[in-house]
Amino acid sequence: MSLSDSPQIDKILQRFDAIEAELGSGVVGDDFVRLSKEYAELEATVSVIRSLRSTVEELSGVEEMMRSGDAEMEELARAEHDGLKQSLETLEHDLRLQLLPKDAADQRDVILEIRAGTGGDEAALFVGDLFRMYQRHASLHGWKVEIMSASEAEHGGYKEIIASISGAGVYAKLKFESGVHRVQRVPETEAQGRIHTSAATVAVLPEAEEVDVEVRNEDIRIDTMRASGAGGQHVNTTDSAVRITHVPSGIVVVRAEKSQHQNRASAMKELLARLYDMERTRVDQERSDARKGQVGSGDRSERIRTYNYPQGRVSDHRINLTLYKLDTIIAGEGLDEIIDALVADHQATLLAADGDEYAA
Repeated sequence: MSLSDSPQIDKILQRFDAIEAELGSGVVGDDFVRLSKEYAELEATVSVIRSLRSTVEELSGVEEMMRSGDAEMEELARAEHDGLKQSLETLEHDLRLQLLPKDAADQRDVILEIRAGTGGDEAALFVGDLFRMYQRHASLHGWKVEIMSASEAEHGGYKEIIASISGAGVYAKLKFESGVHRVQRVPETEAQGRIHTSAATVAVLPEAEEVDVEVRNEDIRIDTMRASGAGGQHVNTTDSAVRITHVPSGIVVVRAEKSQHQNRASAMKELLARLYDMERTRVDQERSDARKGQVGSGDRSERIRTYNYPQGRVSDHRINLTLYKLDTIIAGEGLDEIIDALVADHQATLLAADGDEYAA
């Protein structure tokens, strides 16, 4: 039995037709929103299924023509046969990708956190470079970027910068950016022209909804304090800074902008995202332990990418990808090439795991 004739495929088509009928009946309110979302999620899969079934039917007709005994008809059929076989293989591959388990967070907005690692001032400057890279990349995709908090370094760049990025499929694209990013270049302050290596950590957290995590009032402690600027001087005379501590996990989030109300809302938003990410990581680890080779442990301790300025080279160590396009990548314009390669590698790993389970 071919993939296009499996019971799973029939169920998808039946569900899609049922949703289409309900939407056509004039359903409104929350039901309309829910059904429209499900319809959009299934639409691409159904399109591939219909194309696949059409190609299977067309190929069957061509193969029947090849056995017709009519020399002219058989020659025409043979000319079409190879192209249809190739289309069939491509569509079956596309359908297997569509049927892979979806990450429930893929369509979520994200909280992007970039922090300076080893390297002092140069690491802080690199944080600024990375943030501008993601900011430009987001702009090219029509995503919205809002800085939630930033701690500027004395000689430029940032010790830490946290921003929210919202738009269609943001987490699906950026989730592979989490990890240690390393830069190799000659700092402007280096008189001897020696290459220095610095690092920054990037964390991409899917934004959580209130239904995702339960935060009890007795589990959090909220402290207010006076915000301080560079060098420790007070930037205002009110206790506007907010520190929220989630006691069970030990997670601490601090916001020190001008408005205490905004600080509290922003800090709580990040806390929810961190708790949601922590739970996702725990579940991923359990799955990883249960099935060898499972992708998604979310280990951010490993170096994932190196930006080598003297050679104009960017290397992603997870997939052994090296591109001599540093200028366009750090400008955010060439980042898609790396992200697309990471997504393809992730899908290939899932397909292989899926095939192993099917064989078993």
